[in-house]
Amino acid sequence: MEPMNRKEYEAVLDPMEEELVGMARWARSTGQRIVVIFEGRDTAGKGGAIQAVRERLNPRQCRTVALSKPTEAEQTQWYFQRYVAHLPSAGEIVLFDRSWYNRAGVERVMGYASEAQVEAFLEQAPTFEKMLVEDGILLFKYWLAADQAQQEERLRERLEDPLKRWKLSPVDLAARDKYDAYTQAREAMLKATHTEWAPWTLVDFNDQKRGRLTLVRDLLDRLPDLQVEPVPIDFPELGREPQAERYSVLKPIAPFPIP
Repeated sequence: MEPMNRKEYEAVLDPMEEELVGMARWARSTGQRIVVIFEGRDTAGKGGAIQAVRERLNPRQCRTVALSKPTEAEQTQWYFQRYVAHLPSAGEIVLFDRSWYNRAGVERVMGYASEAQVEAFLEQAPTFEKMLVEDGILLFKYWLAADQAQQEERLRERLEDPLKRWKLSPVDLAARDKYDAYTQAREAMLKATHTEWAPWTLVDFNDQKRGRLTLVRDLLDRLPDLQVEPVPIDFPELGREPQAERYSVLKPIAPFPIP
């Protein structure tokens, strides 16, 4: 299948963005809480997928959670504790750029967690998620899949592009030699945590544009009827000529020169 170009991608995404705005309006009007988990290998495309979901939404309603490594205090807490603090309130949408599944993936493969901790997580995660779902949260879990050849290409792109260099970490480089170990960890995770109440959805992200469209379409299709009409806004005529901005104390800096 041929990769999509930008024009083709935007032509398909634009009407979906209108549906996403409608979804946010529905969540706000009904008080629904929505959690979407984005997991996958390094460079799979989690950031771009999250951007596709949230770009047109109110950032006060839809927020991304991307936690750094736990502090010393957090390391002594119940593992799920620091994630609970970021769950949505009524009408909110939370997108997890990696989530509690760090324990089953990078922490396991890189040796940051013991096997006993990982096994405890795999046993507890379905119960934890059942509690969330039974409390009314709509929970969606996506695994973004990409072949190793794509991973290598994207890592090199990060290395060579100064605007993407910040995305390249020592953990990313170490993951290159642990592709099989990550595969084994993923399969164990899916086997233990793919449940009736919180199933996983795998999306092919070898073509990232097509992957984003697939994910957004699936998310929208799995939500209830989102038809909530926007609140009418009375916007009368101004009644006078528009005024130019005036300054009495300071003046704006010079405009940027366009060649």
